[in-house]
Order: sequence, then structure tokens, then C-alpha cells
Amino acid sequence: MKSISLILLAAGNSTRFGLSAKKQWLYQYDKPLWLFVLEHLQSIYRFENIIVVANPQEITLMRSFSSVTFVPGGSSRQESLSNALKHTQSDFVIVNDVARSCVPKELLLKLIEHAKALHCVVPALKVSDTCYFDGAPIEREKLLRIQTPQLSCTTTLKELLKTAEEFSDESTLFFNAGKCVEFIEGSTDAHKLTYKDDLRLLRCLQTPINLPRNGFGIDIHSFEENKPMVLAGIPIESPFGFKAHSDGDVAIHALIDALLGASGLGDIGELFPDNDPAFKNADSKELLQKVTQLVRGVGYEITHCDLSILAQVPKITPYKEQMRAALATIMGISKSSVNIKATTAEKMGFVGRKEGVTVYATATLNYYRWDKI
Repeated sequence: MKSISLILLAAGNSTRFGLSAKKQWLYQYDKPLWLFVLEHLQSIYRFENIIVVANPQEITLMRSFSSVTFVPGGSSRQESLSNALKHTQSDFVIVNDVARSCVPKELLLKLIEHAKALHCVVPALKVSDTCYFDGAPIEREKLLRIQTPQLSCTTTLKELLKTAEEFSDESTLFFNAGKCVEFIEGSTDAHKLTYKDDLRLLRCLQTPINLPRNGFGIDIHSFEENKPMVLAGIPIESPFGFKAHSDGDVAIHALIDALLGASGLGDIGELFPDNDPAFKNADSKELLQKVTQLVRGVGYEITHCDLSILAQVPKITPYKEQMRAALATIMGISKSSVNIKATTAEKMGFVGRKEGVTVYATATLNYYRWDKI
């Protein structure tokens, strides 16, 4: 009985995709694409091991969806695959890109049927169009379009990966090493999701549901004499600023935590530790930009933010509209989607004693509507 493991490559940055959300985080009803693909393949065959290769920043979030093995992706397909293969001793391994989202059941089972020692088995399609290479026509009958998933002998694949040469898929690696590559008939349904226009060609995809997610954030900073004050991205006229490792923008810090909370990405201390020299005197506007990009990358759009600033001093009201505009610009949303409220502490507590400021923030996200593009 041959044992087979599954490796799902889902660590890409979708640089050619052209949308704010990464491919692996396009929600299918209420599941990210990587999980949608994983569960589909699981429903077809009982794999000995399942390993998902993930972006290191996204592993913790992925683990909240599934109990399979997750490993960090590397700087190349070779490094990512090597990381995954450390976690399996099965006879064969099937490697699939999350971009190959609609793998037919028949195709996967056909791969498994053709599993042979030392071999690499790959689906391929013939080319029907006239083709030119370097300005001249070539024989299309000799061309094949190679697809994934691909099945490989595990021990052979591990040995071949020790080479320093780069490769685009396992079949290339096997072929260049003089090993056997066997072709089976591929499927047009297994179209690869590379560009946003490819979404129209993938018939298995499902429309994301409308499911708002809310996050809450709070931050507190005391005052520090002779330091510029920045609050909600706006310079504030004041003889003191905020005591902090970064610029101390307490409003943006609370907002970042609200965004991270709504998206399940942890908290600000995990992303930007206050003991890391890289964030000494950091501009919080830049931190918010990074978090906004991260939140969008994992499949969300920001629909609304609400901040309550609790301060005895300075006076917040004169700056509220500037704050709304600044935060909206940083996050790339409309000013109407950002609300700023301000109140005093009625001279009670450390805020009332004019020792610092507290900010509460909420953020509302929704799944990115890739089906509306």
C-alpha cells in the first residue's frame, strides 16, 4: 500500500495578481482559498500527512483555521518545498499550488494511480493554437502545458532538492536530473489563478458572504516633556509628547490593535515589539500603512473605524477633522468611514490629572469582494 502526503504551497505574495488581497486569502463563502482547496483535496483522498507552506506572517492566522502541519515558506520554491518535506516520510508526495484551485477529482485520482518508484507524474495539456518562438513558428504538436498537482517519489525529490539550481516545478527538477517524468492528460478545469482575469475561468469558486468582523483596541501613554506630540497622524501643539518607544501616537496604536483584532492577526506588540531597535522613534503612520496592507492581504477590506480619545489635555476638538482625513488617507478609505470622538476624564484618574491620554478604537472589516471586480 503506497503512502502519499500532500503539500499545499500557499506562501506567495501574489505580485502578478493585481488585487489587494493575496490569492490564498480570497474568501470562498466563509473560507479562505487555501482552506477551500485543502478541504477539497482532503475530500478526494486520505493523505498520510498534509503540510501547508505559508507566509511566516500568516502562519498563526492559518493555524486558527486548521490543525494540519504548517511550515514557513522560503525565498524560493526550492526552499519552501524543502521545508515541507522535512515533515513527511511517505512513499510519494503530491505538490499543489493554491493557485491551482479547481483540481478535478478524476485528475487527482489519476495521478495517484500512476504512482511509480523514482518517478515524477505530471498532468499536461496539448497546445491547440499556432505558436511562435523567437519570432518564428514552431511545431505545436511537440508542446505541452504542464499543470499541478504533481506526484513525486519522496526520496528522489528530497535528494534532488539538494541541488543549488532553481526550478519552476518538480517535473523540471526531475527532467534536468535525468529522472523519469511521466505525463498524464491534464484538465482545462485545473486552470491556474495567476492574474485577476483568471477568476472568471475558475468555475469552482464561491462568492464570499457578507460577514462583518469587529475588532477592539485600547492604548495608553503618559506624557513626556520636550517631545513633539503626534496624535492620529496629526502634529498637535503641545509642550509635551508621549512617552513611548515609537513616536507614541496612542490613537494609531489603538486603531492598529482594533484592525489586528478584527482580522485575527494578533496585536501591535507582536508585530512591532517595543524592545526592537528597528522601531525606535518609529513613525506610527508607517506602522498603520503596514498593518493596513497586511489586513488587506489576508482577504479583508476596511469598512469603518471609530476612535474615542480620552484626554484632559490637549484639546482634541480643533483637530478632529484633520485626524479623520489623515487616518482615512493612510488606510485608503473614505473620510466618512472614520469617526473621531473626544472627551475629558472630568479631572479623574491619571488622564484627569493631565498625566497622559487613553484611546479606545473599534474597526469593522468585511471579506474582500473579489467577485465584484
